[in-house]
This record gives sequence, structure tokens and C-alpha cells, in this order.
Amino acid sequence: MTDTTGTTSTTGTSAQTSMRVSDFAADTTRQTAGQALRDYRATLRSGQLGALPALLGLVVLVAVFALVSPVFLTLPNMANLLSQGAGRMIIAMGLVFVLLTAEIDISAGTSSGVTAAVLALHYVSNGNLLGAMGGTVFTLFLAVLVVAIGLALWMRIWFAGMVAAVPIVILVAGVPANPWVEMLLAVTAGTAIGIVTGFMVAKVKIPSFVITLAFFLMWQGVILRLIGQGGVLGINTSPTLNAVANGNLSTTGSWVLFAAAGGLYAAVALGTHLSRARRGLYSRSLSIVLLKVGAVLVLGAGVTAALTVNRSQNAAVQISGVPYVVPIVLVLLAVGTYVLDRTRFGRYVYAIGGNAEAARRAGIDITKVKAGVFVVSSAFAAIGAIVYSSKVGSVDPTAGGLNTLLFAVGAAVIGGTSLFGGRGRLVDAVVGGLVLAVVENGLGLLNQPAATVAVVTGLVLALAATVDALSRRRSYTR
Repeated sequence: MTDTTGTTSTTGTSAQTSMRVSDFAADTTRQTAGQALRDYRATLRSGQLGALPALLGLVVLVAVFALVSPVFLTLPNMANLLSQGAGRMIIAMGLVFVLLTAEIDISAGTSSGVTAAVLALHYVSNGNLLGAMGGTVFTLFLAVLVVAIGLALWMRIWFAGMVAAVPIVILVAGVPANPWVEMLLAVTAGTAIGIVTGFMVAKVKIPSFVITLAFFLMWQGVILRLIGQGGVLGINTSPTLNAVANGNLSTTGSWVLFAAAGGLYAAVALGTHLSRARRGLYSRSLSIVLLKVGAVLVLGAGVTAALTVNRSQNAAVQISGVPYVVPIVLVLLAVGTYVLDRTRFGRYVYAIGGNAEAARRAGIDITKVKAGVFVVSSAFAAIGAIVYSSKVGSVDPTAGGLNTLLFAVGAAVIGGTSLFGGRGRLVDAVVGGLVLAVVENGLGLLNQPAATVAVVTGLVLALAATVDALSRRRSYTR
């Protein structure tokens, strides 16, 4: 701006500068603790509740069961609770990827059962799946794997295609029974199932509810064909497979896990804050970040200290240490969260769930991304199958059926992942899984029948779905 004498007006320049700073204050200003609390309250009022209802519900449930059952808060029961719900929790983590795109995978439970059956069959037959399955079924199994590889290459999901080729190598080479081979076979077979499911949803464009319901029924038949009516395949004779859900880290290993997990969380949280602050981007208050890190470290240290105490009821036997399922869940949580938060694939998942048409117009390959989330879901389902099969020590025709899927979907939704897509995090499945595990465990300690457990679980899920619908409606109307 220039005045009548031809000189630059300092007042006008100052006003323009002030306006620019004001316009971009949210991008360049560090947030104070007071501002953080006000922003969080505003976020809650807008309907974005996240995992808060589930966390509050978890606290209430723990308090109630601790009061009515003297056994609930004992160390043996707490350790058992963690391993009891880990399998479904892992399946729920995979389902979060699918739900974020506003799709559903009803077949996740029975597809996990198929991978469990393949794992157990390979183990009990000492690697001779041809003899265990029979020529026709074995040929069909190989054909499905070959088709899955072809579909992955067609959709340009290269890594999934390579993973789906692993079972063919194992089967053709006749690799003998080995617990690590069995687990690899389960995960890679699960990946192949995910490719087929993803292709039908993303490429053929069959509604996910319809096609996964069809696969749910089909995989039940496959499990029955592999195991046989009334059959049971035991895997508890393998110390490694049995230890997945029933073993524990040593005391030293438990504290090493705490140091590694806590240190990594603190480094990521503080590193992200300092990086954003250094670049002049919007960043939370350092006091809030330190408070969150401190709370996580204190909680982690308390849980680790409790689990390293001997919890055996037999004086001649010592049982202590963090269960193996804890590091398994933590690793999957860390990797999955990194993928969703820090990779292009993760950003595309949220974009498609938020508005698929806008994502398509922005140039996102929706077919590839949607197929990819089903691959992730089935791979997580296979890992969950390994955990829950290890917990019970066998695989039978009901593997992955019954309430497995319902509890897995329930865990994701109860934790805060929206059924409408675009909103949720992987940690939601962990929180929701803990809620359901506490309900099942607590009611079991009170000797409540299965009917009561089902009714209470259904009420919790209905309440979570209601909160999700109401919060989304509130966010739209604001």
C-alpha cells in the first residue's frame, strides 16, 4: 500500500503482516496446555469421541468385577485374560483396515479357521498335505493359490502375490512339520484368501457384505472338509505352538520388552513433537506430550512389575513373566499404526473411507487400496488363528466360527472405529478387545451361563454402535 507522497505505508504493511500471521496461526503456533484442553473439549462436543467411551467402560467394568469377584484382579486371572482375548483382538485389528474404508469382512472368522486347519493338518501329517487332504482337495488348494497369485498381479499388489506363492513352495517341496513353517503357512494362506476376497469386492464390485457372507459359509464347509465331522487336530504336542498363547517371557525379557516398547513410544512421541515444532508446524503442548508419555511408562512399568511376580498356585512350579501374546499384539499394533499414520497407503485408506468419490477424483487407485485392506485383514486373521489355536491346543470344525467374528467386529466398533468408514485407529481394536475380554472373563468367574454372556456382550456392542451413530450425526450437524 502506498500513501499520497509515494512512500510505503508502514501501518498498511503491518496490518497485512498481522493478517497473514492470523490466517496461518494454526499452522505455526505451538499449542499451550490450556489450549490443548480446550481443543479436546471442543473435539468431544463435536462428536469425535474416539476410544474415550470404551476406556471409561473398561474402567467401570474392571471396578465392578473387582468388587463382585475376589478372583478377578489376581495375577493368574489377569495374565489369563490377556491371552484369552488376544486372538480375537488381533482379528479385530485387521478388520479395522476394512472398516476404515466403509466395508465389512464377515468371512474373517471362518477364513482364520481355514488357516488354522491348514496349520494343524500340516503339523499332524508331518508335512504330507497331499496324503492328508486327498488328491482332489490338494489340487483345488493349489489351484486357489495360483489364482490368488494371478489376481494379485492383475491388481498390481506385488508383495501380496509373492507372499501367496510361499505355500506353493512349501507344499511342492514337501517341507516336513515344523512349528515355524506351520505358522508361516497359515499367514501366507490367509494372505491368499484376502487376495481373492479383495478382488471380488474391489474389482468385481460385489457388495462386501454379500460376498463375505458367501465366503463365511464356504469357508465353514472347507474347515469341515479338512478336519472332518467331529474331528480334532491337536497341536499342543509342539512346545513352540503351545507357547504362543500359553508361554511367558523371562523376568529379564519382560523388562527388556518394557524398555524397548516404552523407549520407542517415548522417542516417537517426542520426536514427532520436536520435528513439527522445529519446522514451525502446529504442535501440541510439550507438557501434554510428556504427560502422555509418562502415563504410558508408569502403566507399562506397573503391569510389567505385576506380571513378573510368581503367579503359580503350586509352590514347586514358578510361572512369571509377560505372556508372549503381549509383544505379539504390541508389534502388530506398532506396525499397523505406522502403516495407517505414516504411509501413503494409510492416507488413502482414510481418504476412501471419508469420501470414496473424492478419493477417486484425486487419482487414488481405489481398487488396489480396497483389495489391499482385505489382504491385511485376512493376514491378521491368520495370526489371530495361530494365537487362539495355541490357547486351546487344538483345531476343530468350529474353528473361527461361533462368536469369533462377532467378537472381533465388536471389539473394533466398541473401541471407537466407525462402521461408516474414515474414522478409527488400530488401538481401538485393542481397547475394544480388552472390554470384551473383561466381560467374558468376569461373567465366567461369576459362573454366569453362556446366555448371559451373549446378552451382555450384545448390549455393549449395541451401545457402542449407538454412540458411533449419534456422534457421527452430531459431527455432521455442527
